[in-house]
Amino acid sequence: MHNKLALIGFGNVARHLARLLVRKQEALKSQYDITFSFTGIATGRHGFAVNPNGLDIQKALELVESGQSISSLSTFQVDNSLAVIQNSQADFMFENSPVNYETGQPAIDHVRTALNKGMHVSTANKGTVVHAFQELSALAKSKNKRYMYESTVLGGTPIFSTFREAMPAAELISFKGIINATTNIILSRMEDGESFDAAVKYCQSVGVAETDPSGDVDGWDASIKVAALATVLMNAPLKPHDVERKGIREITAEMVNQAKAEKKRWKLVASAERVGNQIKGRVAPELVESTSPLFGMMGSSTGLTFRTDVLPDYSVTVSEREGMQGGPEETAYGLFADFVNAVK
Repeated sequence: MHNKLALIGFGNVARHLARLLVRKQEALKSQYDITFSFTGIATGRHGFAVNPNGLDIQKALELVESGQSISSLSTFQVDNSLAVIQNSQADFMFENSPVNYETGQPAIDHVRTALNKGMHVSTANKGTVVHAFQELSALAKSKNKRYMYESTVLGGTPIFSTFREAMPAAELISFKGIINATTNIILSRMEDGESFDAAVKYCQSVGVAETDPSGDVDGWDASIKVAALATVLMNAPLKPHDVERKGIREITAEMVNQAKAEKKRWKLVASAERVGNQIKGRVAPELVESTSPLFGMMGSSTGLTFRTDVLPDYSVTVSEREGMQGGPEETAYGLFADFVNAVK
């Protein structure tokens, strides 16, 4: 079956995804009879392009990576992302616009528009899950399409599908772990004697942290991931503001060294637990003992332990190589897997 694809957002993750799809083209055809073409691309800084007969994806990658606009590839006059979705005639839309912690927009409008146009959707944008999960899931069901979001937490690690498919009817009681790689790298480098500011600069230099690192260091990224996990897996529509949040700015070199002397480590720990009828979400620095599963997670390693009514402790750990740009390869693979699972 041939699938026309729209890419909304064409940053690191989406470009890795495009290259992955091209690399796996023969395998998709031979194993699943899936073929594809790219018919719409929307970027934040390099313009918009639509061609229902297929865009030259290699040319689009070259243009964006050399700082040029992709609008020369377009057969339509389009000047915004919604117009790209509406005119692309796509069967599947990948949503990778930057996350908005407060509202989830414009990603929610992108997903809503695509579903209304009869497209399947896969997104790495946590805002759509946290701010519109019920609405978008119901809309997808009414259109007999898939709204998929495997890449929103821990990149390509199949957390949501594991619960959906491998652990039917399991009730999630709590989860706990490290779900922000940037802060973990910072704390690991501080343990090696680097200052907080120097560690932040390192993360920025390898593309793991934004120019404004507050989303990571103040705990917002971890909070929205806690909210997304609770919303989907615990059926509790938590918002980032509902999560008790404290970042790592107050962790000093002295505190790190003191912990090291006591064979302990500071970690930014994210958790949620069911307390009566409530879900309590929390993100805060914690001093972990050497016996804790979190103690050995250094650098950009991240991982979670889940406690359910059927399996007391189910652990999933994902390790990302230091220097990877926020794990774009893993995130891209999560999107790729969503696509194959939706259309095969």
